[in-house]
Amino acid sequence: MASREAVRRTVQSVRPILSVDREEARKRVLNLYKAWYRQIPYIVMDYDIPKSVEQCREKLREEFLKHRNVTDIRVIDMLVIKGQMELKESVEIWKQKGHIMRYWKESQEPKPTDFLSKFLSGQN
Repeated sequence: MASREAVRRTVQSVRPILSVDREEARKRVLNLYKAWYRQIPYIVMDYDIPKSVEQCREKLREEFLKHRNVTDIRVIDMLVIKGQMELKESVEIWKQKGHIMRYWKESQEPKPTDFLSKFLSGQN
């Protein structure tokens, strides 16, 4: 019983980073998404990347959807802060072309585990 009370006090004493509630965090995420969406044509032009504006906007949507299941307001706020920093670095051209192209780097495929898959991929 005492441990439950201590946990409840600890949970209540955690201070928010930026947002007070979920609705405010949602507004911050939407504002960040809109800011990125508006800046994509300029980023494509400034960095001269071999992707279209539509492809970049699709990648933006994919990156935001990757974190759609996050429910902790503090984690959402940290992701928003990181997104704002990334946007500022991209707009101010503090990044290089390789940093922008890293978003399209394909993820590593899992290594084959069975004999036939290893044989076909040329592994020992």
